[in-house]
Amino acid sequence: MSGQFFSRVKEKRGVFTCIMASCLVGSLFLTISIAQEKLIETRGPTTITASTLTADNKARTALFEGSVVAKNDAITIQSDRMLVHYAEAGKVTKIEATGHVKVIKGERIITSDDATYFADEEKVIFTGHPRAMEEGNVVSGTKMIYLVKEDRSIVENSKVFIENRKSR
Repeated sequence: MSGQFFSRVKEKRGVFTCIMASCLVGSLFLTISIAQEKLIETRGPTTITASTLTADNKARTALFEGSVVAKNDAITIQSDRMLVHYAEAGKVTKIEATGHVKVIKGERIITSDDATYFADEEKVIFTGHPRAMEEGNVVSGTKMIYLVKEDRSIVENSKVFIENRKSR
């Protein structure tokens, strides 16, 4: 397997832990950590737990499957599956989360069937019944696009529910 690296790490229950077997694995986890930090605009450490991890340096992907949770101090991202794509230099180019996607940041919760993060464009696209909730207010549509750098959202075919609150 000269020049190629393929590893499959499995754990049936609990928190995913991995002993770094080589510099390539260390580089892969550093790459994933950097991608998560950029996605959630924070510099704290990120922990990713999953039932399985399949890392393939030839294809430049890391596939987390089964109860995936990516978490740090600012945000939690949950999904059934998370596929991380990275360039030859190790820079993350795209992250695809599929199946029961849930993003929690403070009081804000976004759910959808799928979410894709595009690093170069710094945007996240939520599809498959996307719904954003915060303090009783709900926005839903057929597609939500979050522009990270601009802190701006675009919702296609939107429906908005605003909770009326009594003034104090």
